[in-house]
Amino acid sequence: MQQPVRIAPSILSADFARLGEEVRAIDEAGADWIHVDVMDGHFVPNLTIGPAVVKALRPHSAKTFDVHLMISPVDTFLGAFAEAGADIITVHPEAGPHLHRTVQQIKSLGKKAGVSLNPATPAKMLDYVLEELDLVLVMSVNPGFGGQSFIDSQLRKIEAIRKSIDKSGKPIDLEVDGGIDAETAKRAVDAGADVLVAGTATFRGGSGQYAENIRRLRGQ
Repeated sequence: MQQPVRIAPSILSADFARLGEEVRAIDEAGADWIHVDVMDGHFVPNLTIGPAVVKALRPHSAKTFDVHLMISPVDTFLGAFAEAGADIITVHPEAGPHLHRTVQQIKSLGKKAGVSLNPATPAKMLDYVLEELDLVLVMSVNPGFGGQSFIDSQLRKIEAIRKSIDKSGKPIDLEVDGGIDAETAKRAVDAGADVLVAGTATFRGGSGQYAENIRRLRGQ
């Protein structure tokens, strides 16, 4: 069943010179989760942050740290991000040879497990792991950089995954990341999403604007 919409601002669009303050600001502005994009310059064409930064940010918010690992091979880093304070660890099917084993490893670390699908990755990649998951993340842009435009074809994928989740009867979050603004947020939610990742749309206008930005993403 589709749950109430939660907003997970991506710190990829924050001021990196003031990350701790930025995390506190979006927490106070009404963010539900803090979304952390980890990129390795190999699996995706960008470099961002590692476990040390997640650990440094952890004291700045008690909200869920939603850590999206765009790194390959991913298995060797799971323990470090779990220890750093991740609450949800999301991986890509292409980031290792044994997705089911990776999901089990995340669970064994006491964390929630997510799987992310790139725009060209089909929903059927979830067929034999969906019931093990806590979260599915649909990328509505090609991962690597913020500020890209929403890829409309992903709405069909969101709808298909929503049906699969509902059929499973399990409380699996369906998250969408990429090109999310007030207009595309509504379309993603209508298709079945219940968690929205938004970087540019959240952090636009400075900290005094964050609460209003988040409110608009909720469609309020």
